This record gives sequence, C-alpha cells and structure tokens, in this order.
Amino acid sequence: MEIINLNENVLRTLDFFIENKVPKLDLAEFKLPFVVGSGNAYNTGMILFSERAAVFADESNFKNVMDSYKEVIGKGLISQALIISASGEKDAPWETELAKQYGLKTTLLTCSPDSAAAKIADETIAYRKIAEPYTYNFSTYAGMILSATGEDPKGIKNIIERLDIPANFSEYESFAFVLPDEFLNICPMIDIKKSELFGPHLSLRAFSSGHARHAKFVIPWERELVISINTENKYFGHPQHRWNIQLPEKSSFGTILSVTYYLVGKIQEIKPPYFKKNIEAYCNDYGPRAYGKGVPFDVIVPGN
Repeated sequence: MEIINLNENVLRTLDFFIENKVPKLDLAEFKLPFVVGSGNAYNTGMILFSERAAVFADESNFKNVMDSYKEVIGKGLISQALIISASGEKDAPWETELAKQYGLKTTLLTCSPDSAAAKIADETIAYRKIAEPYTYNFSTYAGMILSATGEDPKGIKNIIERLDIPANFSEYESFAFVLPDEFLNICPMIDIKKSELFGPHLSLRAFSSGHARHAKFVIPWERELVISINTENKYFGHPQHRWNIQLPEKSSFGTILSVTYYLVGKIQEIKPPYFKKNIEAYCNDYGPRAYGKGVPFDVIVPGN
C-alpha cells in the first residue's frame, strides 16, 4: 500500500465507517475512572470525558498519579481504569498491569483485541480500523470518538466535500486553527500531527478561542492562513488572510477532528513530502529502538 496523505486517509476512514458501524460506547458506566493513554490516545480520553469526571494520566506520569491517589483508591472512591491504546502494545501492557495491582477494574479500548494489554485487561472493547500509515491513527481514535458522540460519518464526509478551500491555499507558509473553546482537546491532536508530518519545516498551530486571546497572534503575517471553525475571528492573524468555516451547529468532536485532519492533509499535499521521505527510516531504526525493541514498526499499519 502506498503512503497516502492524511486527507485521503480521513475520507477512506469515513467511507469505512459508513459501511461498518462503530460500537456504542456508554460512558455512563465509568464513574470517576483513571483514563490513561499515550500521545493521541491520551487526547482521545480527554475528548471522551470532556463532560465527565475523570483522572487523566499518560505514560510519563501514570506511576506517580497512581501513587498520589493511593488513599483515594483505598477508600473505594476510584475503582476503575480505562486504558486507551490503538495497538494494545508499547506502554499499554504495563499501564494495565499497574492499574490491576492497585485493585482497579481495567477496561481497554483498542483496535487490537489480541494484543498484550488485551490479555491482561478485565474487559476489552474492540474497534475496527483501516490500514493506514504509521502514526496517522485516525481510523483508530475516530472510531472511539464516534462511538461516544454518535455522529454520522456520511454526514461528516458531506461536510468535508462542501469545503470551499481558498484558491491561494498553496501559497501559505504557515497555518493556524482557532477552534471553539469546547473543542480545546482537539488542539493538541493537531499539534501532534504538525510534529509527525512536518517536523521543523512548517508552522502549524492550533488554539481554542480562549487560548488564542492570550497573545498567540501578536505577530500577524500575510503568509499565515488563520482558519477559524464555528467561531467568528475578528482579531487573530492578518485581516486579509483569515478563513472562517461555519459547520452545522450540532457538530461534535468527530466532525471537528475530521475536518481539521482533512485540512492538515491538504497542507501535507501541497508541501514537500517530509513524512513520506522519513517514515520508513523511523520505523526501521530509531523508532522501535527508543522502546527497547529490535523489531521494526510497520510503515503501513494493517487494518482489521
């Protein structure tokens, strides 16, 4: 399989979910859980529990967080841990094992029901995914988000196909997103894609409306396109280089994530192929070695 750009990956994912419905995730079953994940799995957890009480942790601080809540766990005030991991490997097995050592009921959200973490967890909720380039992880986490929000993937695709991309889109050297405050947790997901797809070669920024007010746009530039979604932008970026996108009022996280990732893919499409030139070396060499593994990562992660 060729390494496609992220925008095409988004459309393929939506087509897949149009034909293959995601399971329904009932978040009401989780009462003040620990929600644990790495990278965009962590951000997915923040999205899923954006309106529910939870304690969040990642691979860097989970041990400390568990220790700091030891008395709370001992009193029975927290009894569940939700581990989110598309692969069910890397950090997920030890995170699941640690949660069980503290006596917590563990639930794993994953696209790999036969993974090491799935063999440890008390319960596994499995999702389907498409084959996609390593790090993209759109179908994996989009499925989890849609299972909670109940959004229609066909409706999301229709929204994307109606986007009126500016004629001079390819001329910009920098891009910034401004999202409504309630979608704050999508901003770090866009930031991760900046690092994965463009590294130091391109400025790609994302802020909530509230954060944007905090001196993020002191320096307007006619070479930066500021893209605001469902929020009127009167102040941020060069006045002649703003693109305001109005989506349906009831658009939720699945729609906003799909639209922003699609646009990040359109940026990838018009810029040099930084990701495509480097991802194979990363997967075969220093990527797995950083985890202490001698087996290369798949450049194209298989679907299921």
